Amino acid sequence: MFLTKESSRVVKHVVLAILGTISFILFFLNFPLPFLPPYLKVDFGDIPALLASFIFSPIAGVIVIGIKNFLYLVIGTGEIVGVTSNFIASSLFLYPIAHFYHKHKTVKSIIKGIVIGTILMAVVMSILNYVVFLPVYALFMGMEDMNIEAVKRAAVIFGILPFNILKGIIVGALFVPLFAKMSHWIEEKQANFA
Repeated sequence: MFLTKESSRVVKHVVLAILGTISFILFFLNFPLPFLPPYLKVDFGDIPALLASFIFSPIAGVIVIGIKNFLYLVIGTGEIVGVTSNFIASSLFLYPIAHFYHKHKTVKSIIKGIVIGTILMAVVMSILNYVVFLPVYALFMGMEDMNIEAVKRAAVIFGILPFNILKGIIVGALFVPLFAKMSHWIEEKQANFA
């Protein structure tokens, strides 16, 4: 299908909006992990963002994550701290995966990106939660015990860190076979927007 530059840009925006909406819907299909705090939930809203980042660019995936979180903030039951945290975590996870995919376009490069993205997400989110997010929750959301250093440290070491590692593994394990099934479709879409 031949697209002019202008119509290609419009179609790209429509595709990103659709993937952002699908990501928002998948955000509600979430579940807690056993032995971790119940407020930490795995969702599959990053899958459409990964598709966008593979078809277009890593930035397109970040845009889809932004749409998902904006919709969750406006329409859903999200609050600004959790939404900001989710946006940063998803972006940290997605960007290396998309970067390595565009560099080599192999399953091996995607797995390398998942490993790096998972480590990056787990480490950076642990630091951000310790320094920023948990103190903000303590200050504005009535979680005063998060002002206690031992409680905050335990929340990060025994909750946030393992959660982000497991989330990266679970989402990555789901995405790799999905990519294997959809790789030809992704390549077709890339060609349409080239």
